[in-house]
Amino acid sequence: MSNVLVTGGAGFIGSNFIHYLLGEYPEVSVVNLDRLTYAASLENLKGLEESGRYRLVLGDVADRVGVEALFAAEGFDTVVHFAAESHVDRSITDPEAFVRTNVVGTWNLLEAARRHWRTATGWREGVRFCHVSTDEVYGSLGNDDPAFTEESPYRPNSPYSASKASSDHFVRSYFHTFGLPVVTTNCSNNFGPRQHAEKLIPTVLRHGLAGKPIPVYGNGRNVRDWLYVLDHCRALDQVMHRGQPGRVYNIGADNEWANLDLVERIGLLLDEEHPEGAPHRRLITFVTDRPGHDWRYAVNSSRLRAELGWRPRESFDEALRATIRWYMAKWADALPVSD
Repeated sequence: MSNVLVTGGAGFIGSNFIHYLLGEYPEVSVVNLDRLTYAASLENLKGLEESGRYRLVLGDVADRVGVEALFAAEGFDTVVHFAAESHVDRSITDPEAFVRTNVVGTWNLLEAARRHWRTATGWREGVRFCHVSTDEVYGSLGNDDPAFTEESPYRPNSPYSASKASSDHFVRSYFHTFGLPVVTTNCSNNFGPRQHAEKLIPTVLRHGLAGKPIPVYGNGRNVRDWLYVLDHCRALDQVMHRGQPGRVYNIGADNEWANLDLVERIGLLLDEEHPEGAPHRRLITFVTDRPGHDWRYAVNSSRLRAELGWRPRESFDEALRATIRWYMAKWADALPVSD
């Protein structure tokens, strides 16, 4: 791995991964292909171009001609594909955008990799296509159901998860049909620095720090498995380098929280970090549940742990504290000033 294409690298997970990759591998160069939609931010990658090993290309994975030209010009040996429309609520109001980016965009990248990595005698040595997906493709679990494994059937329940499921199937097909050296990861809910403000934890922090009502869908008992983004980056590193081609790896932290319990936990930590607004729990407000709201997600990451030796390094509370402090610093100028 020396010349890496990261798609969607100005978004939350992609930008954290680029920071991680450039920090861990001083010989690696990264091209970031990003359309800079509402979910992206140039602030997430500020200062990286000064290294001489990072470059942003403004473009769209759904633009087949543009993707093809970029592959031809750059000679990538690795693709890490994050670019995706990912917000469930938006997929309900505008499903077409999700099909275009998540399905067509993934196919464009697979085709470009297939054409440029195939030689007369086989595949270029060392090439790898890493497709980053989500646990939402597996559908929803009941309270007592075992966590999803890589063999769990696909049962997407929203246009977002349906589009990601389709992209996963295309990736699988390119391995089994053409032998393209691909790996797919299905991760649980991520949190950490640089996440878009519309997601759950940043929303809780933004509202809590501003003293505004903190919205919680339904009765707040929906359950998610929460994974710190830096631990996710380390897992992707292992899969990229050592994962078996054609293999799927679930990435989860075995860290399930009901939404209401999580919001209350964040409130307690906010009480310590921002006592001016305490108690933050008083701000919790229940709002109408969204359509197609899956009850519970949890993934079994035993394959990743057994084959590649990955484990989460960060404790949940310390990762939450680090996240809270990062957002407090980011929003410092907007925080209420106590008398």
